[in-house]
Amino acid sequence: MSNLFSYIASAAPSALGDVVLTDDTGQTYSWQGLFDESARLANLLLDAGLGRGDRVAVQVEKSPESLFLYLACLRAGLVYLPLNTAYQRAELSYFLRDATPRAVVCRAEIAADIPALAEASPRVFTLEAGGQGTLRTQAAPCSTRFDTVDVAADDLAAIIYTSGTTGRSKGAMVTHSNLASNAKVLIDYWAFSRGDVLLHALPIFHIHGLFVANHCALLSGARMIWQSKFDAAAVIAQLPHATVLMGVPTFYTRLLDQPSFTRETCAGMRLFISGSAPLLVETFVAFERRIGQRILERYGMSEAGMITSNPLEGERKAGTVGLPLPGNQVRIANDEDKPLPTGGVGGIQIRGPNVFKGYWQMPEKTREEFTVDGWFRTGDVGRFDAAGYLSIVGRAKDLIITGGYNVYPMEIELLLDDLPGVLESAVIGVPHKDFGEAVTAIVVPRNGVALDSGEILARLKQLLANYKVPKQVFIVDSLPRNAMGKVQKNVLRERYG
Repeated sequence: MSNLFSYIASAAPSALGDVVLTDDTGQTYSWQGLFDESARLANLLLDAGLGRGDRVAVQVEKSPESLFLYLACLRAGLVYLPLNTAYQRAELSYFLRDATPRAVVCRAEIAADIPALAEASPRVFTLEAGGQGTLRTQAAPCSTRFDTVDVAADDLAAIIYTSGTTGRSKGAMVTHSNLASNAKVLIDYWAFSRGDVLLHALPIFHIHGLFVANHCALLSGARMIWQSKFDAAAVIAQLPHATVLMGVPTFYTRLLDQPSFTRETCAGMRLFISGSAPLLVETFVAFERRIGQRILERYGMSEAGMITSNPLEGERKAGTVGLPLPGNQVRIANDEDKPLPTGGVGGIQIRGPNVFKGYWQMPEKTREEFTVDGWFRTGDVGRFDAAGYLSIVGRAKDLIITGGYNVYPMEIELLLDDLPGVLESAVIGVPHKDFGEAVTAIVVPRNGVALDSGEILARLKQLLANYKVPKQVFIVDSLPRNAMGKVQKNVLRERYG
């Protein structure tokens, strides 16, 4: 049994009429319904001519139907390709041309543009936030019987695009065994059971919501309360009915801003988990003071799922991402890939069954990112303390994490430098209470040109997903540089932070 869906099916309760999911309208869905709807969609995709290993690109709003679609792709041996709903047409075009999906599922408003953006004439289905669309109507007459495709353990289950330092995104190839092994470890480490109710307010185009949250619940037979998006008041209203919440730091800062977020509201909650961005120590402390529980912070990435976690039982240390998960190997190495002693600061490298297969159609890049002895270079910088807890102390290549999303400055800098009147630019992340980091641009105009920061922002909003658009643009005469002529982004962070 290698198909991830087979593991999900084996975790289902004997009473398939039991509720597995409740959406934010109060509509409930049973395990039987989950099996039936995913079977219909799997049959539809195969009837449309797709076969094992074909890609299905999906850019839709969160809905129960979007979960059924993901499960249908697993069942049919297809490769699921989630795309951020904020991506604009130019960004979509790159992903569609690179991955060459045989099918695209999107909102009706952009469906007509897909053939031109993709150049490969994929089948196009629509799916709206309420579940309506051609995907649902065309699947309605399909059979609810479907034999899950027998795949190899290293067959692809998904391709997750990550930001590229040169502006070119990389597609991380994630296998069925990568996902299954990581889910089983997390279920055990975080003690998930059929008695749990996961409050799911995360987006599902990101591994946090798509893999970590869904898999922990489904592979343990737990129930989920699905919210289409995070709303602090709506989350608080559902907390008395839940046992676990997974979120990004922004969730917790916004909850703490609500007077109705109290110990009494959280009396039935056993676990609050945070990830996708650094959790400020002040948030950790304020949360414990208010609720009487410590947030469990963990560390993961698209290429490996979850890597480390603070313990369920035992000390959860503020400012750390915990201990390596069972079966995961983590080391700190210098620039020559030599392991450093405890306390040494260096590159975080990992190895284990959770580590991805490589980058889609980038064999050279894949080779570059792995050491000779088989460790993956995460690009993050960290150190272990004497107790074995990992702290992330920096990020290589100037990665910015804002609201849980990765942003690489180079992509934005290339667009800025191409704008009329711009001589050069630098993009940095500065501390932000709500988002962890705020994308900030520093722009140098050409001689005699008067630039307007508002006009620059307006143009970027047409070209980039909203979370990549700088919160502020500063117009300056020049950028600070070192003796080698390299822009000193550390100086900029100090100046504008």
